[in-house]
Amino acid sequence: MEKTFIPEGETPCASQIGATLEALCGTIESRREAGEESYTHRLLTDKLDTVLKKVMEESGEVALAAKDTERAQRFGTADEADAEVDHLRYEAADVVYHLLVVLARFGITLDEFAAELNTRMTAEERPEGGVCLVPEHVKRGK
Repeated sequence: MEKTFIPEGETPCASQIGATLEALCGTIESRREAGEESYTHRLLTDKLDTVLKKVMEESGEVALAAKDTERAQRFGTADEADAEVDHLRYEAADVVYHLLVVLARFGITLDEFAAELNTRMTAEERPEGGVCLVPEHVKRGK
């Protein structure tokens, strides 16, 4: 059963980040059948806590990197601030990667994830052609 749809009369949108995330999800999925030498394979097949701990660890590193970035922008040199922005971007990419692995473990597609985000926006905020969740799959809290 489909969980997403594009509203009638809208053209699907295309973006650079979309292409990148789609390629990354494809890579993650291809590693599902790789051997134990693959870090991604191990995250997909080991105990769930293994990847969940990485999501938590990387999220904490993003928070610390953001604090360092703010401090460098306020009190450091331009070069120090630039270096901290680079570090923040690096840590943010780690969070996204590990989050995508968690979603892949449970069969949540990138389109479903996008639909969840789009469904939280008003019609005016949602990108033209962005997928939405079918109403019976909209769950808000427990």
